[in-house]
Amino acid sequence: MKELLSLLNSICPLSLALQQYLSATLKSKTITRRDHLLTAGNICRHIYFVKKGLFRCYYFEAGHEVSSKFMKEGDILVSAASFFLQQYSNEYVQALEDAVVWYICYDELQYIYKTFPEFNTIAATLTTKSYLLSENRAKLIRMKNGTERYYYMLQHHPDLVLRVPAKYLATYLCVTEETLSRIRAKRS
Repeated sequence: MKELLSLLNSICPLSLALQQYLSATLKSKTITRRDHLLTAGNICRHIYFVKKGLFRCYYFEAGHEVSSKFMKEGDILVSAASFFLQQYSNEYVQALEDAVVWYICYDELQYIYKTFPEFNTIAATLTTKSYLLSENRAKLIRMKNGTERYYYMLQHHPDLVLRVPAKYLATYLCVTEETLSRIRAKRS
């Protein structure tokens, strides 16, 4: 839990009361590789902090899986629309590696917002970061070709290029696995 408290404190100093509440409320969970934290048609009831492991969010489009984001150690993991609106999800959240997460439920987070004003600054900062990452991906998909998208990932997220299986990385980059293989071969 110290990693999460450290992250939150780096954004805005946490009051002792908030630290105590988080210590008493946060729960830990171990997830086995390939297991799902969320499946489409269910409501995302928890927001997670990845202590260890790698996850992907994905959905189906025209019968094909599309990876929409990857979360690793130190990242906040949530199906945003499902969690914040408490509505049914159209996406899946799956562990790509054995993992450990810390989590709280929707009502606990709402209590934190109302009771601990400093957390609103933290939430705004984390929401902004998430929004910018989503906007970056949308721009990447619209304005770059497959090779440029791969080189962008190499430059900005080399750890993910190494950890994410090719079939999932290809769907994230909106290319086929064969195209990704050719791009990688040209680079070598």
